[in-house]
Amino acid sequence: MTLNNGTTTSPGPTAGAARTPGYAGRLAAACCAVFVAQVANALPASLNGLFQQDLDTHGSQLTWITSAFMIAVVCFEFTFGVLGDLFGRRRLVAAGTALVAAGSAVAALAPSVQVLWLGAALNGLGAGAMFPGSLTSITAVTRGMRQRAHAVAVWSGFLSAGAAVSPLLGGMFAKIGSWRGSFWVLVGLALASMVLTVTLGTESKAPEGRKLDVAGQITFALGLILVLYGAVEGPESGWTTLPVMLAFALGACFLAGFVVVELGAESPIFDLKLFRNRAFAVSSVVAVIGMLAFLGACFSTSMWLGPVQHQDPIRVAIPFLLLQGPAFLLIPVVSRLLHRVAASWLLISGFVLMAVGCLLCARLDVRDPGLGTFVAPTLLIGVGFALTVSSVTAVALNSVPPHLAGMASATTNMLRDLGFALGPVVVGAVALSNAGSAFPANLSGADLPAGQAAAAREIAAAGGPIAVNSLPPGTPGSSAHGLALDALGSGFGTAFLTCGVAAAVAAALTAFGMIGVHARRFAEDEVSPLLPPGSDGRPEPAPIA
Repeated sequence: MTLNNGTTTSPGPTAGAARTPGYAGRLAAACCAVFVAQVANALPASLNGLFQQDLDTHGSQLTWITSAFMIAVVCFEFTFGVLGDLFGRRRLVAAGTALVAAGSAVAALAPSVQVLWLGAALNGLGAGAMFPGSLTSITAVTRGMRQRAHAVAVWSGFLSAGAAVSPLLGGMFAKIGSWRGSFWVLVGLALASMVLTVTLGTESKAPEGRKLDVAGQITFALGLILVLYGAVEGPESGWTTLPVMLAFALGACFLAGFVVVELGAESPIFDLKLFRNRAFAVSSVVAVIGMLAFLGACFSTSMWLGPVQHQDPIRVAIPFLLLQGPAFLLIPVVSRLLHRVAASWLLISGFVLMAVGCLLCARLDVRDPGLGTFVAPTLLIGVGFALTVSSVTAVALNSVPPHLAGMASATTNMLRDLGFALGPVVVGAVALSNAGSAFPANLSGADLPAGQAAAAREIAAAGGPIAVNSLPPGTPGSSAHGLALDALGSGFGTAFLTCGVAAAVAAALTAFGMIGVHARRFAEDEVSPLLPPGSDGRPEPAPIA
């Protein structure tokens, strides 16, 4: 049997149990690539406090550092999936790592927060190529759903390992030198990943019926960027200001146009027909909501410990080991559970754990700098994420025919990353809006000298309570520091509560939406050419519900 990567296998009774030649190398290269991409994503988490000090940023500017990365990922992930199918996934991943190396170099040299946004956006473009390219490259050589579930679990584990290691990397270099050094290390990691991809990875394509959808790409990118711009700027500029209202209105129009374009496209980047499959549709919706809850909690934790409490970057990194580490450490456990337990139960359990952890975080005292109170909540969120991130991907890929795996993986990655992009935007809007409303009320009821109160109001009007909270002692307005701290604590407490509600909603949608859904058994003409001949040539079904 000839595979579409150029290798051959001999049919036989045990062929179904054998691994495709090149599987181990491709899995190693894919895991290294996604690890580097996620390091680039999570690196600012422990550095937000230092960005604020060195680059004189305020609330929405810090949100844009994270959002610039995720918006670039989400906006172009569809097209990158098509490019990988057309020209090869190995080339796509190698190009992505080159972009991450370039973006990290720009960030390391950034003289202002605006240049840092550019570096983050370049990193996001690179990661947007690496996420679908690496995932599709391993699913293209997996044989049967059991091996696919294992490969997805390993891939997802390295995704979380990168996020867990990244804040430690940033905190370590901030401690011994400058935060810029951590970005230079990321340049080296990206170049090493590129070499590994070129030497160990094997090329795979699926060009049949795949074409670039330029109109769909443009309408989707413009619509999403405009909507997210409005959501980020709304808390500080005002929700009723003309730029924010225009951004929402035009963004909605472009997104509506995107749906119209995709319905009539010959080769859509987003095949809406996939959503006729209930398992895929449910997993897609809960991926957005659940990942919003998770990254929203991560962003809130970063802001709470960094710009709000001004803790040391190494201390900021510690909770992220509990948030991200379980998904890596539990790889073998999740891999077995994906085969033995209905994925809907894993999703429900994971989302419930995340909800409980977020609700516990909402009860934290902002004036308590101890990390002990973060242990239980962040561990619950981390274990919940470990159960959900692999499960939602496995459900999506196992619910579609193998010849749609490229489209499904790109769509699943995009929707998961859309949730990641929305997380900081939504919780930032909730927290900063809440804090912006609470601070003037706190200031009005405080017994402060008139000059101090007026200075605090002026600074808050320009940079929000987070600017007042960062004033050095003795400067005009600094006596309102405690009031700003309490307002920010209330704001981010509400943000944690929002994340908990989102996770609970994801659990409920999974529980009711997956009732009666079972793994699909594909017809013979839908079997992937990469699957070896067996008794009937069909993939092994995995439990879904």
